[in-house]
Amino acid sequence: MAALRYAGLDDTDSEDELPPGWEQRTTKDGWVYYANHAEEKTQWEHPKTGKRKRIAGDLPYGWEQETDENGQVFFVDHINKRTTYLDPRLAFTVDDNPTKPTSRQRYDGSTTAMEILQGRDFTGKVVVVTGANSGIGFETAKSFALHGAHVILACRNMTRANEAVSRILGEWHKAKVEAMTLDLALLRSVQHFAQAFKAKNLSLHVLVCNAAAFALPWSLTKDGLETTFQVNHLGHFYLVQLLQDVLCRSAPARVVVVSSESHRFTDISDSSGKLDFSRLSPSKNDYWAMLAYNRSKLCNILFSNELHRRLSPRGVTSNAVHPGNMMYSSIHRNWWVYTLLFTLARPFTKSMISDCLIGSGPSR
Repeated sequence: MAALRYAGLDDTDSEDELPPGWEQRTTKDGWVYYANHAEEKTQWEHPKTGKRKRIAGDLPYGWEQETDENGQVFFVDHINKRTTYLDPRLAFTVDDNPTKPTSRQRYDGSTTAMEILQGRDFTGKVVVVTGANSGIGFETAKSFALHGAHVILACRNMTRANEAVSRILGEWHKAKVEAMTLDLALLRSVQHFAQAFKAKNLSLHVLVCNAAAFALPWSLTKDGLETTFQVNHLGHFYLVQLLQDVLCRSAPARVVVVSSESHRFTDISDSSGKLDFSRLSPSKNDYWAMLAYNRSKLCNILFSNELHRRLSPRGVTSNAVHPGNMMYSSIHRNWWVYTLLFTLARPFTKSMISDCLIGSGPSR
């Protein structure tokens, strides 16, 4: 009780009454969340009871839900000709968590990044996410940005990257987010990105190596290497090397390398157990798209392990993550067969939001 009194949470008459400075709001899909105006933060749990709530039932007759230019939900009472940001159904909310889960049940396959980051403040942290204009890269970037981090979307297609930035700003106009050009299929572009980033004189606390190519037909990059190998592994390897000094200066820092369970279904050694470099960037006759992808993901694992061994004494950790089995994203877009398979599997997969890399466990 003394702790509650110190926090200013015991001076209201009702258990559900909000403390001073707090406001109750709702999302488009009927979930209740709470805004603290003094600290400029939001959370899903009631600041006093710790309960989560959702709206029960439809809007009263004559009411309509709309969204303003900042993406915030408001309500129109057409009968009395008035508008309000207060959901008229808030008097009829129901508890979403009548029993508190144990720590072992806290996160599962449907847990979203927003739930994992709830209550965390990343203000002052700098995060770079490659391939962040769509898919889990976008969800990862958005989740960090909505929790205060300065997020840089490192993307090949700047049109789509700028659209992604606009979508994040549409959810929170104060988000600190920007896009920079990075083409992993061109080592010169990787070098230019690193130079441009260093010119900003920023720290780097989290580097998420997320961008990847899948099911590509055989081709060579301008650097003379097989495209899947360069985009999925070598480009990121080079990027980390170029930014290694910034990561160490920013310690504690972290590198997250997105791999896949498919790394188990290949090897990069010859019959004598020695590394076979010809398997990393194969000729057209020796190329199979799925095998090239698997090998690139195995390289991700090996790279992350060695990076952690070398840099962890300097305060930089590295984790390789598997984002989820057969999750539905646009990575399969290069061949219609994989698109069909992913479409058929979609009802049994994790959503893009719950696949977000913030919630992925390490597979180091």
